[in-house]
Amino acid sequence: MPLQRTLADLGPHEEGKIQAVIGTDTLAQRLAEIGFTPGQTVRMIRFAPFGDPIQIRLRGFHIALRRGEAQRILLQPA
Repeated sequence: MPLQRTLADLGPHEEGKIQAVIGTDTLAQRLAEIGFTPGQTVRMIRFAPFGDPIQIRLRGFHIALRRGEAQRILLQPA
């Protein structure tokens, strides 16, 4: 069985659809409030020089996330 992909696993210019946000804490709530909800398409834009933070596109906006935050966003299987 393949491992579940997260937003942090996307390469530059790759897209995925959000399946779920892991957790019930304030970070999970904040991610949902800014638009990381199931069914939304996300696109990796670029990485910072050392790989953290990452820049993604969601709902027409560019958002920067730490890699640890992006690892909590599960993507639907391809």
